[in-house]
This record gives sequence, C-alpha cells and structure tokens, in this order.
Amino acid sequence: MTQQQRTAIVTGGARGIGAATALRLAADGHKVAVLDLEESAAKATVEAIESAGGTAAAFGANVADEQAVAAAVDAVTERLGAPTVLVNNAGITKDNLLFKMSVDDWDGVMGVHLRGSFLMTRAVQKHMVDAQWGRVVNLSSTSALGNRGQANYSAAKAGLQGFTKTLAIELGKFGVTANCIAPGFIASEMTKATAERIGVDWEEFKAARAKEIPVQRPGAPEDIAQTVSFFVDERSSFVNGQIIYVAGGPKA
Repeated sequence: MTQQQRTAIVTGGARGIGAATALRLAADGHKVAVLDLEESAAKATVEAIESAGGTAAAFGANVADEQAVAAAVDAVTERLGAPTVLVNNAGITKDNLLFKMSVDDWDGVMGVHLRGSFLMTRAVQKHMVDAQWGRVVNLSSTSALGNRGQANYSAAKAGLQGFTKTLAIELGKFGVTANCIAPGFIASEMTKATAERIGVDWEEFKAARAKEIPVQRPGAPEDIAQTVSFFVDERSSFVNGQIIYVAGGPKA
C-alpha cells in the first residue's frame, strides 16, 4: 500500500534506534529530518538514506532548548515541508545510585527526555492540527518499570508514558495519534557504553542479557524502527495512547 509522502522528524537520529528509525521511515516513503545535538553528527544517517534513494536532511538542536527547538522546526518546515510525523527518540543516560546521583545528573536526563519531548511536540503539533493528521511516537523503556541505578532515567521514561496518553486525549480529535514504544535491551552504542562503564566485555554483556529474554537474543535498533513504522502507518489510525513493550517477552 502506497501512502502519502509526509515529513517526519526523528530526534536523536545520528545513531542507534534513531538512525534505524530514520532509515525505515525514509524507506516507507517519507521525507526525514534527522535531528541531533550537532548537525554534523546526523549527516551519516542522511547520507545512508540518500544512497538508498530517500530524501532527508540533517538538523542540529538541543531538544531541551526552547529557542533551538523552534528554530529547528522552522528550518525543517522550510526545507522539507511541514512536519506531521514526530519521533521523540533523543535521550541520554547519567546512571548512578540515588545517593550518588547529582542534581545535574537528574536535570540533564529529565531535560532531554521529558522537556525535550514536550518542546518538540508542542512545536510540531500546530502543523499536525493544520493538516488534520499527525503521528507522535515517543520512546520510553522497560526501565520505566524500575531499574537499579536509573532513578532519573526510569522516572523520565515513565513520565513519557503519561505524556503520551495525555497527547492522545488532547490531539485525537484533530486526526493526530500519539503512541509510545518501550524497548527492552537493545544492542546499541548506548548499551555498549553501559557495558564499558561497568567494566564488562560487550559480548559477555549481550550474552548475559539475552539469557534473561524469552526470545533469547538482544533487540536490534531495527526492531524498534519496525514498530515506529507501524504507528506512523495509516493502518494504525485507531491505535492511540498505547504503550507497546518491544522487549522480546511479556515483561522487563
């Protein structure tokens, strides 16, 4: 089924889940704005999309900065057209046990995940309302259910689930759906950095995590990208305000 070409913004699109999602949405026929903290970081994803015959452009912005977000969305609109698909994927981790966690560690994670998703969605929703069509996909995590050493990340990811449900209620009448994906363990640069931080060999780290997953393998960024593709597709137009755990099993 050929669907209308739309402009999609993927935050944190330079690598990992964001890059895989940008590539998938481009393959689905959308024009993709690949947004990351630095525009230069997003260029590799854009080049991969263009080499596959898709349309994309790189944009740089700190999603926690209100003015930077407004400027980026304006730039996307001018270059690729009004965005009606938004994937809030940008994220960072600053893991530590509660008694060791600094206020900066807390604020930094909240700023990117929660404030960033709020600012991006608020900036883009006007284009969706004007078009009477839109898709917002937020990236949560199984860590929303609690994870040792991640009080900040867990709280932010749980917050995104509530944010998603409220967006679904407020924007549904405008033809806009909002849904949320909660990945389990995904083999990516972010989780590889976690293994390095705790001093565990990457292959051993992946193998240990895979044993805990019913399907007996780590997730891949493409697993999440496929689910984003479903939520953006016309076939999911009656799916709204949902959280789907893409984690290889029924629970974290």
